[in-house]
Amino acid sequence: MKLKYSGVIFDLDGTLVDTLGDIAASMNKALKLRGFPELEAEEYREKVGWGVKRLAYLSLPPEAASEETAAEVAADAAVFYAENPLTYAKVYPEIPELIAALKLKRVKTVVLSNKPDIPARKIIAGLFLPGSFDIVRGEVFGKPRKPDPSCVWDILVELNLTPANVIFAGDSEIDMETSLSSGCFPLGVSWGYRSVDTILKAGARHIIANPLELLELL
Repeated sequence: MKLKYSGVIFDLDGTLVDTLGDIAASMNKALKLRGFPELEAEEYREKVGWGVKRLAYLSLPPEAASEETAAEVAADAAVFYAENPLTYAKVYPEIPELIAALKLKRVKTVVLSNKPDIPARKIIAGLFLPGSFDIVRGEVFGKPRKPDPSCVWDILVELNLTPANVIFAGDSEIDMETSLSSGCFPLGVSWGYRSVDTILKAGARHIIANPLELLELL
């Protein structure tokens, strides 16, 4: 039976893996190093997704939030995070079963994150079986990142896929914007860092509450 979709691109944070604890720990360490107050882990939930520099900017006290200071804090946080990206990280329930089912159906699987590339790869290597994903890609300096659609198109060219045959699964408005601008099917997940209402307003065409529900779309 021919499948409707032959590829799935997954966001990482809040979609495949709960990484909030490690993100909070590294950013708090960077903030404390420069004399700024630390935040509760839950306060980062609405701030993640745009990359480490934006996260640093949003985490600074309003009176200290400048591009220069955010860049300094982000650089420190990136180093801390690259050293310890797996202290608290855990895969969401039934994600491994979903990935195994997709591989069995010969569906191409991709991880696309705005997290720096090195920790993104470390997390996938540390929490998933080898070969679980055809491509794992985080933010690389000088290259476009989500929501720029070209970061998706580059991957699709590598895997010989077309946007109309690819599901983009994510938990945030950034993911939905990326999916829509690149021509993929925007699938929201309800277990991540944003509310269902937020991702619906951002353009999600369908929401799943359990990872294995994705298989029904194929």
